[in-house]
Amino acid sequence: MFSAKGRYLLMAATALAALGCLLYIEYQLAAFLSLMLALLIWSHYKQSSVLLASKHFKNGDYEATETALDEVPDPERLAKNRRGYYEFMRGNIALHREEYDDAEYHFQLASRFPLGGKTDKVFVMIHLANLALRKKDKVRILAYLEIAKDMASTPRAKEIINTIEKEANSL
Repeated sequence: MFSAKGRYLLMAATALAALGCLLYIEYQLAAFLSLMLALLIWSHYKQSSVLLASKHFKNGDYEATETALDEVPDPERLAKNRRGYYEFMRGNIALHREEYDDAEYHFQLASRFPLGGKTDKVFVMIHLANLALRKKDKVRILAYLEIAKDMASTPRAKEIINTIEKEANSL
């Protein structure tokens, strides 16, 4: 769980150590360090700082979360399980800032990727239904709620779904 700067320093140190091993004719150690460097680079693109961002997100520190998410070099290269949570956090940050179109975009993307569990997926659908409610789009609200109902397992989620459904039916 390093920041981007820390990961770059670690990659540079590993590369220098591998070169040093080559100079001292330690080929096995140089090969091992080269393999470790390849693993670090792969991890940088597939995992990035999403785990660090999730730590800040769970603590409610949206600025630190956004800073960590901004360090992701290319979100499209993230592993599927990381991409879903990346988009989920981006959507929540946008929702917190009342940037509803941006939030809807990120939640739409998050709905296409696996998340931590069913509860996270349910809340993505609830957020999408709530955003559709703002636009008074009854068809989309009911479609999102139908998906959320099938996956809802907690009483809180079911209660929120029922509340949104009542508001949608009153449109």
